[in-house]
Amino acid sequence: MPTLTLTMPDGDAEAYLATAPSAAGPAPGVLFVIDAIGLRPRIEEMADRIASWGYTVLAPNVFHRDGTAAELAPSTDLREPGAREAFMPGAMERVKGLTTDLLARDLPAYLSALRSRPETAGEAVGVTGYCMGARIAVRAAGMDPDVVAVGGWHGGGLVTDGPDSPHLTLATARAAFAFGHASDDRSMPPEAVAALGAAMAEAGLAAVNEVFPGPHGYSMADTSMYDEESTERHFESLRTLLGSALAAR
Repeated sequence: MPTLTLTMPDGDAEAYLATAPSAAGPAPGVLFVIDAIGLRPRIEEMADRIASWGYTVLAPNVFHRDGTAAELAPSTDLREPGAREAFMPGAMERVKGLTTDLLARDLPAYLSALRSRPETAGEAVGVTGYCMGARIAVRAAGMDPDVVAVGGWHGGGLVTDGPDSPHLTLATARAAFAFGHASDDRSMPPEAVAALGAAMAEAGLAAVNEVFPGPHGYSMADTSMYDEESTERHFESLRTLLGSALAAR
């Protein structure tokens, strides 16, 4: 997988860059925040598809402190019975290690790297996040007023009882949001979906807050959680969001 090397506060990070059709010239930027499984070919496929709509998409290895994408990649086919379940405990340790303080260091660097690319037009950008990446995407909007569109897909833990709950950052966000929660997801039960919607309404944010059928991880075609219908629905919702909130600027 072709990658860039980003200079980060705590060392280098790999990132995959997908660009819009060349004839279009510089395009609005989209930061793609990966899931817990890591930077891998499935992420490349998804980033390429989003870029084909007319965007410059940057997908960094957010676990760069733990190793390279190749070092952290699954060694088995996660579509096989039991393989995903065996892989996830180690992945979740990396997720736990990616603290709010570290994200406060990393997110500005990722957004700066995206905006500084010659393929990127303007300061306004979108962010799309998957699984734990949805939490990071929400935080990005709370930190940066030029994040104007945020998509969150089968995200877990968007609403917690903690003082650093992601949904609390919505008070300082200026983005439009679209969420596609998974119907079968203990990490984002109905009451959390409702609380997220209430927080967006209180902040006066334009938002779509939907529940799609299927399990947590439905968009990842290289795992046993894949659900094609909800994946395509997510792409449609994301394309609409980016088109209205980012491309139209």
